[in-house]
Amino acid sequence: MLYFIADTHFSEENIIQYENRPFENAGQMNEELIKRWNHVVKEEDEVYLLGDIGAEHQEAAIINQLTGRKFLVKGNHDRMSNQYYRDAGFTEVYDCPVIIKNFWILSHEPLYVNTNMPYANLFGHVHNSPTIKTFSNHHYCVSVERIHYTPISLDEIMLKIQENKELDIRSEAASKRK
Repeated sequence: MLYFIADTHFSEENIIQYENRPFENAGQMNEELIKRWNHVVKEEDEVYLLGDIGAEHQEAAIINQLTGRKFLVKGNHDRMSNQYYRDAGFTEVYDCPVIIKNFWILSHEPLYVNTNMPYANLFGHVHNSPTIKTFSNHHYCVSVERIHYTPISLDEIMLKIQENKELDIRSEAASKRK
């Protein structure tokens, strides 16, 4: 299985208040994020963390507790070298957005994909910002606050986007009948 998550901000106390996360402290937040990750991700699974891992110099202690093969698309808070993150437990690290399965653009910040292009964007960075919907026919935000602090599978993302497309088609057909 293939999973995605962004903006974990492990060990960062200030993110709890800043994003109104339901944790009393960073220790509790770390414990819950690790538990939820390991509940769904198996050793043979792959997980793309789309930026903003957490407090520098503490990554290895946490990354090594997380199951699966881990890939990092660096975010604006991920300032260490790519080798540093590989040594911390990531299989591969990317400085720029990447395309997987010839369709999904993985980035930390949202990319505004032209709806006529054959791509969809998976991203983080925006946390709970009300100005950006969690998903549409061409994007899906995987910031932890939007995915219940648990990695989300590509299958679930595709299902929600497909359901959204079908809803759009039904809505368009209904408006034409009026």
